[in-house]
Amino acid sequence: MSKRIWVALAVGASFAAGMAYAQYPIMEMVADKVIQKYQTSSCEQLWQSKGQHNPEQQRVIGMLKNDPQMRQAFFNKIAGPVVNKMFDCGMIP
Repeated sequence: MSKRIWVALAVGASFAAGMAYAQYPIMEMVADKVIQKYQTSSCEQLWQSKGQHNPEQQRVIGMLKNDPQMRQAFFNKIAGPVVNKMFDCGMIP
């Protein structure tokens, strides 16, 4: 493929990802909170809070379960920072 086509595909994918985030402002705020939690918490704090969810978090989990597109946008946003921290903390192999 030519360089122009690759550039056009990259720009289109970036635009589509931006649209997904703009479509879900609540998800965007929650994702930012999740990322901030993982970036500012110690490994010990993350281990202690693993699997514990308050009512607000339960509501958001329900929303993500019911909306596959929102779930996809959420995971796309948090995947890098969260997985890196989990790896650093020995939470995943």
